[in-house]
Amino acid sequence: MIIQGTETLSSLIHIISESLLTPVIIILIIFLVIVILSLGGFINEAISRKTISSKELEELIRDISFSNHNQIKEIIEKSNLFKYQKDILMRIANNYDIGIDARKALASKLIEEEELNLVKNTSKTDVLIRLGPIFGLLGTLIPLGPGLAALGSGDISTLAEALIIAFDTTVLGLAIGAVAYFISKFKKQWYENDLSTVEAIAEAEIEALNKG
Repeated sequence: MIIQGTETLSSLIHIISESLLTPVIIILIIFLVIVILSLGGFINEAISRKTISSKELEELIRDISFSNHNQIKEIIEKSNLFKYQKDILMRIANNYDIGIDARKALASKLIEEEELNLVKNTSKTDVLIRLGPIFGLLGTLIPLGPGLAALGSGDISTLAEALIIAFDTTVLGLAIGAVAYFISKFKKQWYENDLSTVEAIAEAEIEALNKG
């Protein structure tokens, strides 16, 4: 026995569900464009990145450890560090005249702020890791309803079309999520290593400024 009003509600849900298919496909296409652009930026960054080796880092720390604040600024400027790494270390060096605890607090805050900026750099792909497969699943389920209804009436061509849409959106959604995961994973590894390098140099710099 069907409860009174259930059929009307079911029809309403069915209409809403079918009307979502076009927006879902459009959103998946937008996600695809975003992930392609992100992949291009990732490849460009991967090619242009030139991180300092452990040997260079060791020499840089040793040079800073035996220098005053003016010499430290010169050493940092001539190093192969990235610009944002240099900016953090230069700001610490410029505050050579404050107490050691204040310098440590400043260094910690500067590194924390840069970490937040780097997290924003991966925010788009982090979102796509989840939303890509979710919208792919929506694109899979939405056309299956009409497809199964068509099967019941013997309309094989409508069923075939629904299945094609379902499989295509599934593949697209999973591909978007997979590429986004790949980009985010490697970028986060890069940035963690960069920040670790800054922290090591900053500690040596703070110690050298304290001696000076």
